[in-house]
Amino acid sequence: MGDINTCLKCTFTIFNIIFAVVGGLIILLAVLAQILTSVNGAGNLENRTVSLILLYVVGAITMAIATLGAHGANKEKKAPLVAFLVCMVIGSLIMLRLGFTTVFARPRLEPVLEETFRKFLPLDKARTDVQKMTNAMQSQMQCCGLFSYDDWRSNIPDSCLCSQEYEEDKCEQVNTDVFLSNKSVYRTPCFPILMHYVLLITDIMLAVVFTLATLALLGLGLSSLMIHQLRHPNRAPVLLTVPAIFSPQPPKYQELHNPPSYPAYKM
Repeated sequence: MGDINTCLKCTFTIFNIIFAVVGGLIILLAVLAQILTSVNGAGNLENRTVSLILLYVVGAITMAIATLGAHGANKEKKAPLVAFLVCMVIGSLIMLRLGFTTVFARPRLEPVLEETFRKFLPLDKARTDVQKMTNAMQSQMQCCGLFSYDDWRSNIPDSCLCSQEYEEDKCEQVNTDVFLSNKSVYRTPCFPILMHYVLLITDIMLAVVFTLATLALLGLGLSSLMIHQLRHPNRAPVLLTVPAIFSPQPPKYQELHNPPSYPAYKM
């Protein structure tokens, strides 16, 4: 005990507290994103579910690793600190790769999703599960069709119908049959609203990934210093000495002092 510098130990403890708080915030963000996307009709998307599960897992792992590091620093045990260091190395590599991959893939999200959703058209001939998902989005997001109300052709469902209170700003009159009166439907299509929430979740994930990568690199450095101090607990400080070439040289000429000579006496 007492082999690790007190200041370093306090810094590492504060770091792990911040690390644990970040893990808790990630879990909180996942909860808020789940509530927000469920309320706005994006709850049936498979990518949304995978992203939320990933946020929950990353938050829980972050808190567990922070606890491991704090325990190793408090008890000054090498094994937990080495395990923490390994987690930091692996975590930083994974986060950096995932972050840069997502950054380069983000601009292609909208074209890919648009191409996927256009395969569902026309909606009145789409699969039952696609129609249910679209009807749920239309009711909760107050929109009609994926790209236009024409996606339903002449079979516009009741989930597209707009109430009178939104008549002026959110609705428009459409005529789908010459024998029927005009219908008031939502003017805004659902796909742009859906893309807004998909990109929002993507941006949240990017912020989380790069924050964790930065913390992992910092934790890597701190844990390495602590492990080094545990391996060399009583290492004497290294003193810098001036090389001999710079040491003062004796004078070139020295005064010679010959001892006085005394005459020899014969006994």
